[in-house]
Amino acid sequence: MSRAIVHIDMNTFFVSCERLTNSELNGIPLIIGGGDRGVVASCSYEARKFGVRSAMPIHMAMKLCPQAKIMKGDMELYSRLSHDITEIIQEKAPVVEKASIDEFYLDITGMDKFYGSYRWTDELAQRITKETGLPLTFALSVNKTVSKIGTGEGKQKQNLEIPEHLVQSFLNPLSIRKIPMVGQKTFELLSRIGIRTIQTLSEMPAESLQQMIGKNGTELWKKANGIDNTPVEPYTERKSISTEHTFSQDTIDVLKLNRILQGMVEKLAYQLRAEEWLTSTVTVKIRYANFDTETKQSRVPYTSADHILTQTVTDLFTKLYQRRMRLRLIGVRFSGLVRGTYQIDLFNDTEEMLALYQAMDRMKTRYGFDAVMRCAGASFKPNNKDEILKRKK
Repeated sequence: MSRAIVHIDMNTFFVSCERLTNSELNGIPLIIGGGDRGVVASCSYEARKFGVRSAMPIHMAMKLCPQAKIMKGDMELYSRLSHDITEIIQEKAPVVEKASIDEFYLDITGMDKFYGSYRWTDELAQRITKETGLPLTFALSVNKTVSKIGTGEGKQKQNLEIPEHLVQSFLNPLSIRKIPMVGQKTFELLSRIGIRTIQTLSEMPAESLQQMIGKNGTELWKKANGIDNTPVEPYTERKSISTEHTFSQDTIDVLKLNRILQGMVEKLAYQLRAEEWLTSTVTVKIRYANFDTETKQSRVPYTSADHILTQTVTDLFTKLYQRRMRLRLIGVRFSGLVRGTYQIDLFNDTEEMLALYQAMDRMKTRYGFDAVMRCAGASFKPNNKDEILKRKK
């Protein structure tokens, strides 16, 4: 049986959320992002016509489209609406993967036996828009790659259904940049030898591709030929990542406790970014010398940024640690995870902050987590005895 995989993408999600609360924003060039030194988090189709794109510096976007209206963005609003959409989809679809705050994969294989797959998806899409007021595009095909490419093409035309026998003819004329794993460097490398369309790429020997770009060459060849057996991973809010630290001697040193908590946050936040996760729930745990254990948690807009999570953890710890007894253990847990690469707060941070995070992550990846750390968190030295790092389902 051929698989039936749906990709749903909320159209210009941040922009659509803002227009939902303010109809005066309809039809005008709109940019969601930080101040003059920030970057574009999202932009309307009206702004894109002038060349504005996500992650572009705000000052550059304003040169391209000086008449655009700039808004800071409301991540709490976006997170709430994303949860609303998720609940609607999970109520109807048998298998759902929340790929990011504004996109979803659905496995509805076998639906044709009882109900047309395209008709079922179209009715779900209409329900989402009716109940949330937000527009979307979907594509239905045999795997995640083709469906995602189909959604990108459908934004300019209509929702698409790409059956198995039409997959290659659909892919062939498209630019290789349409393949999700093709970045700028790979595109430039392949372009230099005349490979610019998916058809040309699909006809190239897989072994040659592997020699050119390494281990991803074979995977790229498969995608160009419409082959992708990646399963739709069921989404659950219960996924979490956490770390705990048990002291060799019970302590009441609040400054020391806060420094260790900051180190914990830095390590977990780096792992979130490295694995492309965003968290929406932060929990702090303490255990007193008499083994009494207490926790406190807080919901946050989806993020993986150290400085946002550190502030949340610090506030939670201050509210939680009231008894002034010695502590034997402290812990931090991030849960409510979804896939996403909005690595820091694009609404408040500058280009310099973006560059700093990227540079620190590269150094940690290459030389190890301890290669570069904030001074405040440097006292946290994880080891196998003191730290438990886990991911739950």
